[in-house]
Formats: sequence, structure tokens, C-alpha cells
Amino acid sequence: MTLIRTAGLLAACAAATSIAHAAQATAAGSEAVYQFSPVNQHNVQITAGYWNPIMEYISRTSGVTLRLKLGRTSADTTSFVLAQEVDFAFTNHLFAPERASMGWRVLARRTGTAVRSQIVTLATSPVRDLKELAGSDIAFPGPEAAVSYQFSYAELVRRDIPVNVVFGGNMDGAFAQLVSGKARAVGANSQLAESFVARSGKPLRVLWQSAPFHDLALMVSPRVPAATADAVARAFIGMADDPRGRRVLADAAALVRTAPFAFVPATDADYDSYRDYHGRLPAGLR
Repeated sequence: MTLIRTAGLLAACAAATSIAHAAQATAAGSEAVYQFSPVNQHNVQITAGYWNPIMEYISRTSGVTLRLKLGRTSADTTSFVLAQEVDFAFTNHLFAPERASMGWRVLARRTGTAVRSQIVTLATSPVRDLKELAGSDIAFPGPEAAVSYQFSYAELVRRDIPVNVVFGGNMDGAFAQLVSGKARAVGANSQLAESFVARSGKPLRVLWQSAPFHDLALMVSPRVPAATADAVARAFIGMADDPRGRRVLADAAALVRTAPFAFVPATDADYDSYRDYHGRLPAGLR
């Protein structure tokens, strides 16, 4: 398994970490600071550019100070959540049955088109059927990516199509493997595949896709006081009703070339389809 490592990515991650630590040190003496970890759906620079303005808006509106905590890869960021180092998360990595005991609760979700697990290749590729991928390098964001890796790779396992798994660290990294010719196809999240096409101008061919799922969930740790969690949830859900909040959302959508979106209330029941899918995964992927 291979990880994409670039000097720019590592430098950006180090800079983001230093900024976060400095902000925490400044705030520590005067107010509680809550850590927020969204799954790295893009590279570190884009992910930080997407979420930092949202964090600033939520902190000012809710009165609850949130700080972005990102790892170098999506798996690294999820490790912060599993180690209970963060208080809020934007993720779909907590719906496996063995993680239910952690007690994280769904507060809201992002609107937009449904998310599907996909296996895609470039539209210019000669590959037109999953069977043609046998023995090939297939790129995925990382081992924690439920929709992009666990669900898509499970389909290959079910069809008895052996492939070489290559991890790119995030969805952008996986697509870089495809464009460079190092991977023959990619396990993807349909929303992020659409974003890749919009940003790169490189059309894709969908070889397989799953049934639809809700987008990632805004979730809160059980150790966060209920009043604090409710204040944060209200601020997220109210963004679309506030001109300043709408501008922040519009800028985030423009950054990754997706349709405008908002945050709406959600419950744990909205994610039962994830739990059902996890329950049907091959043993090695659970």
C-alpha cells in the first residue's frame, strides 16, 4: 500500500498544526476551546480553506470556540476522533457497529445530492467493466474511508476481482494516482468525483455505484455539555438564514466547485443505511 507524500502537503500540515497550537495557547487562559475534526476529503490546503471560515463563523455565532484539528490524511484525522482528542467531527467513519459504544451523536448534515460509493476511471480509459480491473492498482483515499474505500472495495471482493490497493491519503491524492497512470481506477465518493471533474476538467466513467447515502454527519462527543452541543448545532443549521453565513457557505462551495449547500438537522436514524452496509461488509473490512 502506498501513500502520496509531497513536501507541499507536509509543509501545509505543519503550518496548520502550528497555527492551531498557537490559537489554543492564546485562548486557553480565557475560554474553553473545542476541537473540530472533519474528514480530509481534499488535500490539507483545500480542507483547511474550506473549514476555517466556517469555524470562525460558528465560533462567533454560537459563543463556543472551535478550532480545526487536521491530520495529514483522512485516517490520521479519524485517529484523533478515536483517541478522543476532539469534541466535534464531520464524518461518516463512526457508524461501524464496534464504534457505537463511543457514544457520538449526530447533530446535523450537509444538504446536496446523495452520496454514492463508486468505482470510476477516466473517460478516456479503455476499461469499461469491473472485471477488467483484475490485477490492477486501484487507488482509494485511505483505510478509514467508508464510502470511498470500504464500500467500493467490498464490491470488488464480492465479485472476486483481485486488485492491488493503493492509498492516496485523501480523495485528491487518489485521483492524482489515476491521472498519473499509476492507478487504473479509483474508489470514490460520488460528490467528490463530481468535484474532481469540475476542478480538473477531466471526465470520468462510472464502472459501478452503490445505493445512495446521506452526506457526512456533524457529530458531537458525549463528553461535550448538551448546551454547548446545541449551541453549535443551531449555529450550523442557521448559517443559510444569515447573509454572512450564506456567504461563508457559498465561498466553501466555490472552493471545491460543488453546488451551494446548507446544514440541516439530522438524527442517528438518518445513518441507519451506513450501519446496515457495515454489517454486510466482508470480515476483513469491518
